[in-house]
Amino acid sequence: MTLPAHEMKRLRDVAGNDVELKALVGRRLAGTPLQYLEGTAAFGPLDLVVDQRVLIPRPETEQLWELAADLIAEPRRIVDLCTGSGALAIALSRSFPQAQVWGTDLSDEAIDVATLNGARYEARVEWCSGDLFAALPGELEGSIDLLVSNPPYVSDSEYADLPEDVRREPKMALVSGPTGLEVYERIAATLGTWLAPAGTFAFEIGETQADAVRRLFAAFSPEIRRDLAGRDRFVVGVKT
Repeated sequence: MTLPAHEMKRLRDVAGNDVELKALVGRRLAGTPLQYLEGTAAFGPLDLVVDQRVLIPRPETEQLWELAADLIAEPRRIVDLCTGSGALAIALSRSFPQAQVWGTDLSDEAIDVATLNGARYEARVEWCSGDLFAALPGELEGSIDLLVSNPPYVSDSEYADLPEDVRREPKMALVSGPTGLEVYERIAATLGTWLAPAGTFAFEIGETQADAVRRLFAAFSPEIRRDLAGRDRFVVGVKT
């Protein structure tokens, strides 16, 4: 079994010699994600550090950043729940340099990576370790203008069918629970108390979850947006 030519080229670029290249090829063939071997992943204009502590940013999440940045003109307070590598928080801090930005994650290891990436780009982001809204300072309640998230949304049963290299990424960043909707349910339960009046949210969702997510966020007149492949991929809504 051999690697595609474009993957071989990328590994040659990071290998110091033939011995290192052989080792990298072996790890790739064994299922290690290419971005982990390179040590970075592109996200729009950013080149983010990634390793086994964080989910690798996808093009769909990059589209979420672009979508969210167009939803509101001048947000003062922005929160990224389940920040992982910090991609959304950092990108939005660059889109809105006057805004205060917070990024949260249940994983202390993910927060370590996000902090490293934030420092690389001198991003003005406060990194908070903890469970969803509980990680945030209490004074933010009722004042978030823009809330984004790419939360875990894979179900337990779906996880077994994911490609080997995807299953090398942190399971807690992928799997929500038996239905895949558990994190959305928990966000929806208290979302209204954290958003400011006219506060806006934008979340990434699984392509089969649109109807369920509409019901969960019905109080916010949710809209489903599609990704570049035409699949239901995002939900957006506003507190009225």
